[in-house]
Amino acid sequence: MKKLITPFALAVSLSAALALTGCGATTSNSSSSGSKSSPSAEPTKEVAKAPDLTGTWKQTNSASADSYQAAEITGDVITINWVSNGGDTKSIYWVGTFTAPTDAATPYKWTSTRDKAATEAAMLASQDDTKEFTFQDDTVSYSASALGTTTTVKLKKG
Repeated sequence: MKKLITPFALAVSLSAALALTGCGATTSNSSSSGSKSSPSAEPTKEVAKAPDLTGTWKQTNSASADSYQAAEITGDVITINWVSNGGDTKSIYWVGTFTAPTDAATPYKWTSTRDKAATEAAMLASQDDTKEFTFQDDTVSYSASALGTTTTVKLKKG
């Protein structure tokens, strides 16, 4: 008979402990207004931050590892160079305005206005007044034209 009472007593003790713990959790979660929050409430979701596009970017879809476009975004300016000779030679392609994203929505698009003073003497610079840029999937892309050929350039940070 003692063997039956011990497991029964243990079960009753555990049930009482769990019941009291449940009551304690409910009381400690109640607010001063009298409303109770459920212990199974969803955790607070973090608000996605706007991406930081400042830094250096390198073309990922160049036909040659030795010749590509590279960009630098600082403050409110984007500068793009044609790069060749393994990085030893750089020629200005674009210097223009940059508008940073204010939220995490993608794709993020902005229109850059060319800095004419910085590009007018550069032989390989775009002569477009504005250029459309898109940021999506950690990639900045835009159209570049030279010698009658237009391509979509894709840049990755780093």
